Amino acid sequence: MQKKSTLVYATLAFMIASNTALAQQVITGKVTDGNQPIAGATVLIPGTKVGTSTDANGNFSITAPQNNGQIQIKFVGHATQVVKFNNESPIGTIILTPTEGQSIDEIIIVGKSIIDIAEGRKTPIAVSTITQQEIEEKVGGQDITSTLVNTPSVYVTSQAKGFGESSMSTRGFDQSNTAFLLNGQPINGMDNGRVYWSNWSGLTDIASLIQIQRGLGSSKLAISSVGGTTNFVTKSADMKEGGFVKLSVGNDMLRKSTIAYNTGLMKNGFAVSAMLTDWSGDGYMDKTAGAGQNYFLSVGYKVNEKHNLNLMVTGAPQWHQQGYTGKLQTYLDNGRRYNDNIETVNGVSTNYRKNFYHKPVANFNWDWKIDEKSNLGTVVYASIASGGGQSKRTDASKEKVPYLAADMNNHQWYGIVSNYNRKLNDNLSFNVGFDLRDYKGEHYREVTDLLGAKSITHEQKMLIPQSRTYYTTSNTYSTNPWKTFGDQPKSKEDRLAWDYEQVVRYGGLFGQIEYAKNGFTAFFQGSVSQQQNVRIDYYQYDAANERSKNVNNFGYNVKGGLSYSLGGHTLFGNAGYYSRQPYQNNIFMNYANDVNPYADNEEILGLELGYKYANQYVNVNVNAYRTTWANRVTGSSAPATAEQIAKYPDLLNAGELVYQTNYGVKQDHQGVELDVAVRPITNLTIKGFASIGDWIYKGNAISIARNENRQTLGDPTTRDLTGVKVGDAAQTSFGAGARYSIIKNLSVDADYRYYDRLYGALPSNGVQTLRLPSYDLVDAGISYKVQVSNKNAISFRFNVNNLFNEFYISEATSYREATANSTNWNGINTDNYVLIGWGRTWNGSVKFTF
Repeated sequence: MQKKSTLVYATLAFMIASNTALAQQVITGKVTDGNQPIAGATVLIPGTKVGTSTDANGNFSITAPQNNGQIQIKFVGHATQVVKFNNESPIGTIILTPTEGQSIDEIIIVGKSIIDIAEGRKTPIAVSTITQQEIEEKVGGQDITSTLVNTPSVYVTSQAKGFGESSMSTRGFDQSNTAFLLNGQPINGMDNGRVYWSNWSGLTDIASLIQIQRGLGSSKLAISSVGGTTNFVTKSADMKEGGFVKLSVGNDMLRKSTIAYNTGLMKNGFAVSAMLTDWSGDGYMDKTAGAGQNYFLSVGYKVNEKHNLNLMVTGAPQWHQQGYTGKLQTYLDNGRRYNDNIETVNGVSTNYRKNFYHKPVANFNWDWKIDEKSNLGTVVYASIASGGGQSKRTDASKEKVPYLAADMNNHQWYGIVSNYNRKLNDNLSFNVGFDLRDYKGEHYREVTDLLGAKSITHEQKMLIPQSRTYYTTSNTYSTNPWKTFGDQPKSKEDRLAWDYEQVVRYGGLFGQIEYAKNGFTAFFQGSVSQQQNVRIDYYQYDAANERSKNVNNFGYNVKGGLSYSLGGHTLFGNAGYYSRQPYQNNIFMNYANDVNPYADNEEILGLELGYKYANQYVNVNVNAYRTTWANRVTGSSAPATAEQIAKYPDLLNAGELVYQTNYGVKQDHQGVELDVAVRPITNLTIKGFASIGDWIYKGNAISIARNENRQTLGDPTTRDLTGVKVGDAAQTSFGAGARYSIIKNLSVDADYRYYDRLYGALPSNGVQTLRLPSYDLVDAGISYKVQVSNKNAISFRFNVNNLFNEFYISEATSYREATANSTNWNGINTDNYVLIGWGRTWNGSVKFTF
């Protein structure tokens, strides 16, 4: 009897335990905003006290007390979402909708397999993401680079030179060595790696997301990501019908008008979005006016559940007058708006320095969901461009009469990137793809204004065979960016100073494999590439010798990393090595077809460690890095000094620029970064960042100085740069910002930034960089929205930048020591050539959404 009772009790206990086990289930999933993971989101079982938070990668795991039920996901600034579950687990990715602005999941996101945003890889990196709302609020009358100023190890400067003239450094590396991608398409110049933001002013209107990945990043392409990778993700064809009209005004007669309309997803599967912007302004610096337009067209077609297509065309034709660095003393005497390019002609102040450009870009995205475990993404793109920079000259004229001429830089660029991704099992995935590019650049000088002369006679100096020929031209060409494609000189008589083409052909293969299980992740990436460079010079060589030999360079990179996450804490480490081909401008020396013996592959070694922590109230990210870069080529430019003009009177005139090129440079960059976001209450968000770097040159460099006609000034010199500080970026920076919602639809925000240990560019002589005074800036803004109806709203925004009107030096291009006999300002010799940052500026906008 006792045995029977024991058996009965054991059976009952087993049944109860079994029912309890069946009633409980571990539910897993991931929370994102449609583009990036959301860390610290709260996941709850409604009606219970059971809850958890998503980790740094947006993942969560929760034990549910019943087979069929619901979970609730909450995160500040996003609408709460309730998701049903049953016996199936995991439940997949949950996309939260922002409570302000347009939901990202209402946009047809294209190029998911191509665009390397951080969400695409589980192993963390040092990353910061700027949302569409932040872009729209913060840019105002500035370049799109201004959205990244509150990011660790990022320094933005040079805006004072004119519209679109800003430059950006990441971890001390200039933007020619930071990769920029537009929907997966590389946009750094293939000849020199540079990015001119005046050509991309339309991004402020069409970007839905900006993500900067500092250091090694997640990109699989063999690109210029020494400092980092910045991804611009544009709007695609919107699924929701509607549009908006927006009017903006700002200091110095800035005005901007934008209109946009979306058809929404129509019954035939098509969706069309279009946008047009017109802008103009006088510029902050004297005589730096500019004007332009931005256009955007996106046509999406959802073929079926497996195939999604999108064609995008955009461009930003513009012109703007330019400023350059000047002596500090002239700014102190004449104010920070002083422009050294201004001259008085017939009693009128004039600035002949002018940039004009038109660069239409088109890309076609195809997303193919092959099955539940594999996807294929492909983008085919094309870019054509025409434009240049105008200046006043006399040098090419035999008559020595003044005239205006533009140095033209036209190009045609075509490419395709394709990536196949497959999930092998629950823990292992891989992707593989290719990257093909073909580029042809065309360079020459043309006359834009004869300034009253009937014609000018210019000299052609041919190297092979050696000869001198004089040509006379009376033709002039337009600086209107809409006309430059059709208004171009065809004959030698109308092409001055130089006339050559650059051809770059590139092919690359890349791949990645990643493992993830129980909070542990590991990845390995690799790519190989072959690059061919050809230079065709019609000006210095006869037909038999105009084409250089083909220069072929093989390059590669490898990256790997590990991470471990537990309870909101994540530790990770990444390492990478690049053997990067030199740019064509460094392969051919003396602006001729001679191959440069110093142009070896650049060698980059990157190491980084990181820590992330996230919960509902706080996000903390700490990163440490070290990057060593050898065999690199650097360049800078500055107005010719009085000493240089006196030394080379036949090669330099007052107001001309001197270009400095340094070969064989080695740099060592290391530092620590911190960024924090705190949400103490629902309507308040506080953010902070800090970065401390130690960026120095090492070893010897060979330096060559040239004038604007690309003639060498003296013999090459060898300089020992060991221990010299890398300039053009603050090696110490920190800041904080806050956003507070006073009432619904009314919020205020402010940001503070401090910069120290800022050095000037490496000058054309000497082995020192000038240390500049530290400075701090405060920006502030207010937003208000009136909800007229369910579909209609009116939004207001007002910004003030450099609220306290601080006078500061943002960069320098010379090195002159402060002595007891020199005139000094804050420890700086006032004979140094510097650029002064903008004073207090403002802008306001009103937007009607329908």
